[in-house]
Order: sequence, then structure tokens, then C-alpha cells
Amino acid sequence: MSVHQPTAGERGEQILAVFDTAFGELLTADPAAFRVKFRKMAGSAFAFYRGTACLFYSDLEREQHGGAYLDERTSRVWIHGDLHAENFGTYLNSNGRLVFNVNDFDEAYVGPFIWDVKRLSASLALIGYTKALSDEQISELVRTYAAAYRERIRALAAGAKDDEVPPFTLDTAEGPLLGTLRTARALTRFGLLDSMTEIREYERRFSDGGGAIELDAATRYKVLAAFDGYLETLPEASLARPVAYRVKDVVGRRGIGIGSAGLPSYNILLEGNSDALENDVVIYMKQAQLPEVSRHIADERVRGYFQHEGHRTVISQRALQDHADPWLGWTELDGAGQLVAEVSPYAVDLDWSDIDDPAEISETVADLGRATATMHAAADDESGHSLVPFSTERAIDAAIAADEDGFAELLVDFAHSYGTRARADHQIFVDLFRNGRIPGLR
Repeated sequence: MSVHQPTAGERGEQILAVFDTAFGELLTADPAAFRVKFRKMAGSAFAFYRGTACLFYSDLEREQHGGAYLDERTSRVWIHGDLHAENFGTYLNSNGRLVFNVNDFDEAYVGPFIWDVKRLSASLALIGYTKALSDEQISELVRTYAAAYRERIRALAAGAKDDEVPPFTLDTAEGPLLGTLRTARALTRFGLLDSMTEIREYERRFSDGGGAIELDAATRYKVLAAFDGYLETLPEASLARPVAYRVKDVVGRRGIGIGSAGLPSYNILLEGNSDALENDVVIYMKQAQLPEVSRHIADERVRGYFQHEGHRTVISQRALQDHADPWLGWTELDGAGQLVAEVSPYAVDLDWSDIDDPAEISETVADLGRATATMHAAADDESGHSLVPFSTERAIDAAIAADEDGFAELLVDFAHSYGTRARADHQIFVDLFRNGRIPGLR
């Protein structure tokens, strides 16, 4: 029996309904921020895909989710939740090492591992299309990703140690990943501070303009009270020098980026690890939001584990990322969970604009497969969290082993079908937006 494919009009109504559920409240509160968000999403099918995890999971709910690879365990591992080819980059870990890995954990949750690899695979189809790769070349890219993921999961399940599967660092990375790490290494804390702050009367303060919003006394007081709550969530090792947490200045920020439209955000300037002004630290506090994947997972054990969305984001990131940002913590402000982390001078996203040679694209995609597997394996019975009390790499390894050949082909088929769907949806979205059809933005 053939499955009814919605017309453009029907699909437009589906998209509007999903948007209303995901964005309605925030859009009503700050329509201007969503006009900016949607203009960015209108720029390309990939930008649209990045901004619509809500639509992706709504669509997944209508199909089988790759059920052949899902069981009681592989259906409830820590997942990234918004894994696509641009959500990778550098960070300075708590050991002082520059690492290339998955980033942006705002959507992280506990769910089926296959959802992450499907979302990444579809993003490869979209990137391949923009680089004019043939369908067969795109298929090979997805197979390369699947094979690298499979190989790393197998090695980790067999008990490979960290020195056998090291993280991507300046010593071990190659190609575009090494280039990204070298770019990050060339950046400085002084450069970041110079772009956001100035020295007035022998003390550093945030500069006027540049998106900074001066706070009234009442708001400043609430933010500082929330900051005190944040300090209680930091690992004890982070509090070795309490004066490092002396607040010098606070400003408001408008939500930036495709995923943060309408969310209140604050920057806080701290003393840092010495009295020298070049060692000051900027952290941000932003309201965390409900992850889209959670709307499609009914497991109360997961939902009840978290105090609020800020707590969920931090616990998820600490689980998925080895030696995470030592400034990472959570708090509450006006009853809403907040994520707190450093505005890092060493954060550089993987830039696909100059990765055009097919061999280099393939090499990069293989590395993303290895990084995905390492992330999925990091958060399990050894990570100190009771929510996933088993070895995720062994569970995933066993599931894939039951149908080795089918794994890559499942991802290839999904990448092509959803890539085509996302390109069509992008055009439908642009027409809805430009013709004033999105409620609240007319």
C-alpha cells in the first residue's frame, strides 16, 4: 500500500503546526529575534535543517526509527540530540588540552543512538548536494561515516584504551580537523577580552554596544543571586582559587545563533586565575530550553532525572564530553533553568566552506564518525551517572553486529530521502515566511 505524500500545502501546515509547538511561546515573547533566526534559516537548506530539529523528530515519529538496531539499551543512551556536520569544533578541556570534538549540547538527552547517526547522515546529504556531489558520491560519504562509526564502536567495545583511540588533538588530528585546532591555538584570551571589554579606571569592564545591554539594578541583583547558586554546582576542583569568581561586571545579551532566538542571556566578567587583567574570564548564563527529542520520548525515568533544563544540559554535556569545560554549571533565574559556561577564546567550529576536495571531504567525514562513536561511548556505567547504567559501546556494538551490512545502507537510504525532504521543506518554509504565513511574524 503506498504511503500518502503530503502536497506542498499540506506539508506547509505540518511545518507551521510543529513550529507552533516548538517556538510559539518564545516567538510571541520576541518576534524580532525570530525574524532574524528565520532569515538565517531561509539562507540555505542546510541552515533550515540546522534550525528545525523539532521538524526532524516529528518526522521520525512517523517512521520506524531504525528499529532493527534498537532494544531496551540502545534506545536509551546519552545522545547529542542535534548532531549535524557543523556541530563539531574545538574546546580547551579541563586538562588544558585543545580537543576537536562534538560541541553544542543544548539538545542532549537520553534516547535511541540511531537518531544521532541518522541526523548526521542527512546533514551529509545536504552538504554533499551544496558541493555538487553526485548521489553515488553522497552514498559513499554516508558509508564512510557509518564504517568509521562502526569501527570505533567495535574497538571501544573490545576494551581499547585511551592511548589506542586518542581524542583529536594537535598531536593526533590530520587534515581539516588539525587546521581547525591550529586556528584555535592561534587565538588568545586577550583577543577575546579586547573584543568585548575595555579598561576603565584600572579595571576591566564590558564595552558599550556590540549587543551588550545594560541591566537595571533589580535584574543585576537577580543575575548575581543566580550566579551564587551556579557556584554550588561546580566541581570542587574548579574552586581552588575562590577569588577567581569575583564578579567585575554583568551585561545582558540578546539570544544569538539559530538555536537561541528569544532566549534571555547574560555575560558575566570574572577575575580569573590571577590579578592580571589579561587573565579575566567571561562566562555566559542563558536560559536552557526543552530539547526537541524529549517531546518524542515517554520514559519517565529520564524526564524525572533532571531538576530543570539547565541541569539537564550540563549533566548531558559532562556525560558526553571527556574533561568538559571546568566553568560548566547550572543555576535558576526567575524559576527557569540556566546553563552557565565560559565564553571560550579557543572555540572554533569546523568550517566546511573550504573543504571541497572529495578525498578531503571523505577523510573529514570518517573523523566525524569516529568522534560520534567516542561521544556515545563516553557516557555509560563508567561516567558516574546512574541514568545509563551499562556499557553503551558494547550495547551498540552488539546491535550493529546483528546486521552489519544493513547499518550503512539504512543510513544511506535515510540520508537521501530526508535530504530531499529537507530541500523541499526549505522552499516551502521560505514561501511561508516571505508571504507572511507564519503566525506572529506577519
